[in-house]
Amino acid sequence: MICYGPVPSRRLGRSLGINNIPSPKVCTYSCIYCQVGITNKYGDTPQVFYESDYIFSEVKKHLEKLSANDQPDYLTFVSNGEPTLDVNLGKTIQLLKTLGFPVAVITNASLLMRKEVRKNLSNADWVSVKVDANDEEVWKTINRPCAGIYFDDYIEGILKFSKKFTGILTTETMLVEGVNDDTMILSKTANLISNIQPAKAYISIPIRPPAVSTVKAPSETTINKAYQIFHWKVDQTELMIGFEGTGLVSTGNPIEDITNICAVHPIREDSMQELLGKYKGGSDILEILLHGNHIESVKYQSQTFYIRKFHI
Repeated sequence: MICYGPVPSRRLGRSLGINNIPSPKVCTYSCIYCQVGITNKYGDTPQVFYESDYIFSEVKKHLEKLSANDQPDYLTFVSNGEPTLDVNLGKTIQLLKTLGFPVAVITNASLLMRKEVRKNLSNADWVSVKVDANDEEVWKTINRPCAGIYFDDYIEGILKFSKKFTGILTTETMLVEGVNDDTMILSKTANLISNIQPAKAYISIPIRPPAVSTVKAPSETTINKAYQIFHWKVDQTELMIGFEGTGLVSTGNPIEDITNICAVHPIREDSMQELLGKYKGGSDILEILLHGNHIESVKYQSQTFYIRKFHI
């Protein structure tokens, strides 16, 4: 599975997701809040996963299946792992841009100390970097980096990239109750983001089932405190704490559509029912997927979500 959607995005409008990391995920982190689950295979060295021409061909074919009204606003690298682990990322971005759509990359920023990774990302039109904490111990607790990834290198890499990147650069901070949401940590994180000078600083909370079941979103009072602290340092601060809405797009193949989306983007019950309504025998399709062990349903914050099952 290379691409899925488009899916509604709170930052990018209608986003066609590109998954350039094979399943199960390969990542530099195993974040406690990750919606894709824990990392069973760590990696910290960029390598070849797919050839650029293959990804380009798959995205092109996927776009051709979409109606004129379902065309995306962005082609977005949002993988079931860390997209910058793909050594061909820069070349692939350049190819994809010939399709006439801007290209976005959502990265945890852990590899930006590598010059070649910064060069690859420089081809994108829009980049989001993860900044959950400007404190080494908190960073280790929330992001759980693999051996070989160091906090000082991570910070240096983000700052180097931010100084040279000519596209739209944003940051995202995921708040987890009792981990990175106290005043001192928030202030330190806001200071770092101020130095990065993003076009926008997003504050988010877990809204889908996390890798660690004890992870919870902070209270409304704490979220407001975080916003005020960030906004004092970065004018363009925005809360990203609500459901992005339904509106999943069908390509005509329900099994492929649902399993591909679920691999990196757990589907909430209302979105699933809306998507199934676009196919004949929608409820039968869901039963086939559940009983065939392709997906499973989980509860989180009183909502039902459907996520991909990987057979490791």
